[in-house]
Amino acid sequence: MQENSSLSVLVIDPNPGMRGSLQTMLNLGGISKIDYAVNSGTAIRQLTRRAYDIILCEYDLGNSSAGDGQDGQQLLEDLRHHRIISPWAIFIMLTSEAVYGKVVSAAELAPTDYVLKPFTAEVLGARITRAIDRRAVFLPTWQLVAKGNVREAIRSAAASELAHPRHALDFARLRAELHAQLKEHGEAEQIYRKVLGYKPLGWAGLGLARALFAQGRIDEARDTLQMLISANPRLMAAYDLLARCHEAAGAHAQAQKILEEAVSISPHMVRRLRKLGEVALEAGDAAAAERSFKQVVAKARYSEFRDPEDHVKLAKALVKRGDPVAAAGVVRDLERSLRASPEVDACVAIANAAVHEAGGDRAASVSDLHAAVTAVRASSGLSTGLRVGLVRSCLAQRLDGQAQEVMMTVVNDPASGMRTEDALQVFADCGRRDLADGMHQQLAAQAQILLGVADEKRNMGDVRGAVQTLLEALHMVPGNLQVMIAAAGGILRQIAELGWDHPLGELCFEQLEKIRAVDAQHPRLEPLLEEYMGLRRKYGIST
Repeated sequence: MQENSSLSVLVIDPNPGMRGSLQTMLNLGGISKIDYAVNSGTAIRQLTRRAYDIILCEYDLGNSSAGDGQDGQQLLEDLRHHRIISPWAIFIMLTSEAVYGKVVSAAELAPTDYVLKPFTAEVLGARITRAIDRRAVFLPTWQLVAKGNVREAIRSAAASELAHPRHALDFARLRAELHAQLKEHGEAEQIYRKVLGYKPLGWAGLGLARALFAQGRIDEARDTLQMLISANPRLMAAYDLLARCHEAAGAHAQAQKILEEAVSISPHMVRRLRKLGEVALEAGDAAAAERSFKQVVAKARYSEFRDPEDHVKLAKALVKRGDPVAAAGVVRDLERSLRASPEVDACVAIANAAVHEAGGDRAASVSDLHAAVTAVRASSGLSTGLRVGLVRSCLAQRLDGQAQEVMMTVVNDPASGMRTEDALQVFADCGRRDLADGMHQQLAAQAQILLGVADEKRNMGDVRGAVQTLLEALHMVPGNLQVMIAAAGGILRQIAELGWDHPLGELCFEQLEKIRAVDAQHPRLEPLLEEYMGLRRKYGIST
C-alpha cells in the first residue's frame, strides 16, 4: 500500500530463507525500506544507530542449542530495559514455539503483537496495519513525553480519552502511568480505582497496587496483589511486586516463594531470575541462589549489556554452599569472558576476596578488598547493593577508611536510591557507631559547601541549578535545619519565577512540616509557610 512506502523495518532472523519470505510479504504491503540483522548483537548495534518504525523479530534466533547469542525474548528485555527503542516503535514477535512458558515470557515483555508461524502476507499485513493505526492515535502524547513535557502529555491523554473512545481505557492507563512518573501516586491511584469500578482489568489492579506501594501502604498493596493473582494467575508483574511487599516486611523466605512460583510459570525473564537469586541469598538459601544465578549467567552471556555483578553473586552463593573451588572458577570465567574495565576489575576483586576469605587466606582477602576499593574509585556503573556489600566486607576486615570511602560514593550518587540515614545505619549495624558519626560530620561539611554553591548559582540567575544543588545537600543531611530552610526557600523561589511544579511543591511542604517538628518557633517558618500558600493560590492549586 502506498501509505506504507515511508515505513522502515528491521527484520531480525538468522534464517536467510525466512528473511527472503518476510521481504516478499513486506514488499506486497508497499514496504521497501528493510534492513536485516541475524542475531541480537547486530540488531542492538543497528537500533542504537537509527530508529525503525517496525521491528519484526524471530523468537528463536537459533541460539538455544548453539549457545551463540540471545533469543528474541531476551533481546526485547534488553531493548525495553535500556530504552533503546521508543515507546511508539512497533515490535512484532514471530514464533513457532510450542513451549508455553516461552510464549508467556514473550507476551509479558509487551511486544506490540506476536504472530504464530506459519502465517500469510495478509495476516502479517493486517497486524502491521492495526499497529500503525493505533500508533497514530497515541503518537502525539508519546512525543510530548519524549520531549519531557509530561504535564502536557497528561492533558493530551485526557483529551484523547474523549476524542478516541475506543482507546479511552488505554489513555487512562497512560495518564496514570505519567502521574506515577511525576510521583503523583495519589492521582494515579484515583485513575486506577475509577477504571476498576468500570471493569476489573488486570493492568488496573496492578497499577493500583503499585500506587499503594509507592505511598508506603504495603499491607494494602499486598492484599490487592494477592486477590489480583488469584483472579489472574499469569499476570507476572504482580508476582514481582508482591515479592517486593514481602521484602519490605523483612519476609525474604516468603518473597523467595512468590518469585519461585513466578519463575515456574514464566521461566525466561533474566531480571526476575536475578531477583530470585538475590532474595534467596537474603533468605539463606544458597542452593536456590546458586541455581538462579547460574541461569542468569548462562542466559545473559551473549547480551550486549552483560552484568559482571551476576558472576559475583554466583561466586558468593557457591562460597556460602561451601564450594570455593567452583567459586574461583566463576571468577576465572568472568575475567576471560568480559572486557577489562573498572567495573569488571571491582567485581573480580570482590569475588576473589570472598573466595580467599572462605579459604582462610586473610592477607589475600584484604589485598583483594584494597583492589576493589581502588576500582570502585574509577567506576561509575556499580550497583548500590554491590558497594554496600563491599563496605560490610571492609568493616569485617577493619578497613575503616576504605569502608567510609566506598559508602561516600553511595551517598553522593543521586541514583543510588539510598538515604543517608540508611547508609549510616550500615555502620551502626556493624557495631561502628564511631564511623557513622565521622561520616555524618563529613557529609555536614560537604552540605555547607553546597549551600555556598547554591547561593552563587542563585546570584547568577540559575534558579533551577540552585535548587538542584540544594537538593543534593538535602540528600546528604536530610535532617539538617539550615539545609531544610535553604531548600524550602530555594524551591519557593523557583516556583515563583518559573511556575508551579507539583513534585517540588510537595517536597517543599514536606520540608516545612519537618522544620515545624524540629523548631516550631523558628523565625523563618511562618514566612515560608505564607509564601507557600500564596503561591498555591496564585497558580490555582487546590488545598
